[in-house]
Amino acid sequence: MSISVRIPTPLRSVTKGVSEVQAAGVTVGEVIADLEKQFPGMGDRLRDESGAIRRFVNIYVGDEDIRFLKGLETPVTEGSQVSIIPAVAGG
Repeated sequence: MSISVRIPTPLRSVTKGVSEVQAAGVTVGEVIADLEKQFPGMGDRLRDESGAIRRFVNIYVGDEDIRFLKGLETPVTEGSQVSIIPAVAGG
């Protein structure tokens, strides 16, 4: 199953400058695992030592933040759009 994943500018060095890639999986966790397989180092940038999504990384399926869904177990279907968005802080 092919899922479209939008890559933010700070992570494009891992994807050789590509802003959108295809990944496989039926959950967000599986999509991240596939991204790691395709682009070594991507998983470390998205997940912490315990395997949870890092605090400063937001992941959306469509317009929904996975933190308010099922987290890494959030299902994705053929044609889903997953967006990785770094948190913005400042003042």
